[in-house]
Amino acid sequence: MAKCDEGYRCEVCGADVETVTESDLYLRFVLGEVPLELLHRLPERHLQCNPALAQYIVDPTFEPVACDGLFAKTELDPVFVATEERRVSRGYRRLLAIPTLGLTVPEYPLSVTPDGDAP
Repeated sequence: MAKCDEGYRCEVCGADVETVTESDLYLRFVLGEVPLELLHRLPERHLQCNPALAQYIVDPTFEPVACDGLFAKTELDPVFVATEERRVSRGYRRLLAIPTLGLTVPEYPLSVTPDGDAP
Protein backbone atom coordinates (compact mmCIF):
# COMPACT_ATOMS: atom_id res chain seq x y z
CA MET A 1 0.00 0.00 0.00
CA ALA A 2 1.33 3.44 -0.87
CA LYS A 3 2.09 5.79 2.01
CA CYS A 4 -0.69 8.15 0.87
CA ASP A 5 -3.17 5.25 1.10
CA GLU A 6 -2.11 4.42 4.65
CA GLY A 7 -3.13 7.75 6.14
CA TYR A 8 -1.04 9.41 8.79
CA ARG A 9 -0.16 7.10 11.65
CA CYS A 10 1.23 8.41 14.92
CA GLU A 11 4.77 7.12 15.36
CA VAL A 12 4.18 6.97 19.14
CA CYS A 13 0.78 5.32 19.65
CA GLY A 14 0.18 3.89 16.16
CA ALA A 15 -3.33 5.34 15.82
CA ASP A 16 -4.38 7.55 12.93
CA VAL A 17 -3.82 11.29 13.21
CA GLU A 18 -7.17 12.07 11.66
CA THR A 19 -7.20 15.85 11.42
CA VAL A 20 -4.73 18.69 11.06
CA THR A 21 -5.97 20.07 14.39
CA GLU A 22 -4.51 17.10 16.30
CA SER A 23 -1.23 16.99 14.37
CA ASP A 24 2.10 17.63 16.07
CA LEU A 25 3.78 17.76 12.65
CA TYR A 26 1.45 20.49 11.40
CA LEU A 27 1.76 22.48 14.61
CA ARG A 28 5.53 22.43 14.18
CA PHE A 29 5.03 23.48 10.53
CA VAL A 30 2.75 26.36 11.59
CA LEU A 31 5.43 27.42 14.09
CA GLY A 32 8.07 27.46 11.36
CA GLU A 33 10.01 24.51 12.79
CA VAL A 34 9.40 22.21 9.80
CA PRO A 35 10.13 23.35 6.25
CA LEU A 36 7.45 22.74 3.62
CA GLU A 37 9.70 20.43 1.60
CA LEU A 38 10.04 18.03 4.57
CA LEU A 39 6.38 18.01 5.59
CA HIS A 40 5.56 14.84 3.65
CA ARG A 41 8.71 13.03 4.79
CA LEU A 42 8.71 13.51 8.55
CA PRO A 43 6.92 11.22 11.01
CA GLU A 44 3.55 12.24 12.38
CA ARG A 45 2.36 12.29 16.00
CA HIS A 46 -0.71 13.37 17.89
CA LEU A 47 -0.17 16.56 19.87
CA GLN A 48 -0.68 14.57 23.08
CA CYS A 49 1.96 12.08 21.98
CA ASN A 50 4.65 14.79 22.03
CA PRO A 51 4.51 16.12 25.60
CA ALA A 52 7.74 18.09 25.17
CA LEU A 53 5.85 20.44 22.83
CA ALA A 54 2.23 19.94 23.95
CA GLN A 55 2.99 21.00 27.53
CA TYR A 56 3.25 24.58 26.22
CA ILE A 57 -0.27 24.67 24.77
CA VAL A 58 -2.41 26.79 27.06
CA ASP A 59 -5.92 26.92 25.63
CA PRO A 60 -9.33 26.03 27.07
CA THR A 61 -9.94 23.64 24.14
CA PHE A 62 -6.80 21.61 24.85
CA GLU A 63 -6.46 19.21 27.76
CA PRO A 64 -3.13 20.01 29.45
CA VAL A 65 -0.29 17.57 28.87
CA ALA A 66 2.51 17.08 31.37
CA CYS A 67 6.07 16.33 30.35
CA ASP A 68 8.26 14.41 32.78
CA GLY A 69 11.99 14.67 33.27
CA LEU A 70 14.54 17.32 32.45
CA PHE A 71 12.41 18.93 29.75
CA ALA A 72 9.34 19.37 31.96
CA LYS A 73 8.40 23.02 31.98
CA THR A 74 8.40 22.91 35.77
CA GLU A 75 12.17 22.34 35.54
CA LEU A 76 12.84 25.21 33.12
CA ASP A 77 13.35 28.95 33.42
CA PRO A 78 9.96 30.66 33.99
CA VAL A 79 10.69 33.36 31.38
CA PHE A 80 11.47 30.69 28.76
CA VAL A 81 8.31 28.79 29.74
CA ALA A 82 6.12 31.90 29.42
CA THR A 83 7.62 32.69 26.00
CA GLU A 84 7.07 29.13 24.78
CA GLU A 85 3.52 29.04 26.13
CA ARG A 86 2.71 32.23 24.23
CA ARG A 87 4.39 31.03 21.01
CA VAL A 88 3.06 27.46 20.99
CA SER A 89 -0.45 28.46 22.13
CA ARG A 90 -0.62 31.02 19.29
CA GLY A 91 0.43 28.28 16.87
CA TYR A 92 -2.20 25.93 18.29
CA ARG A 93 -4.93 28.55 17.80
CA ARG A 94 -3.77 28.92 14.17
CA LEU A 95 -3.87 25.13 13.79
CA LEU A 96 -7.48 25.11 15.04
CA ALA A 97 -8.42 27.85 12.57
CA ILE A 98 -6.80 26.26 9.48
CA PRO A 99 -9.87 24.24 8.42
CA THR A 100 -11.91 27.46 8.17
CA LEU A 101 -9.32 29.84 6.68
CA GLY A 102 -9.23 28.57 3.10
CA LEU A 103 -5.43 28.63 3.01
CA THR A 104 -3.08 26.60 0.88
CA VAL A 105 -0.53 24.53 2.81
CA PRO A 106 2.34 26.99 2.17
CA GLU A 107 0.20 29.69 3.84
CA TYR A 108 -0.27 27.75 7.11
CA PRO A 109 2.81 29.04 8.98
CA LEU A 110 2.48 32.09 11.18
CA SER A 111 4.31 35.23 10.18
CA VAL A 112 7.16 36.09 12.50
CA THR A 113 8.04 39.62 13.60
CA PRO A 114 11.65 40.74 14.25
CA ASP A 115 11.21 40.02 17.98
CA GLY A 116 10.38 36.39 17.17
CA ASP A 117 6.65 36.66 17.84
CA ALA A 118 3.92 36.01 15.34
CA PRO A 119 1.50 38.89 14.89
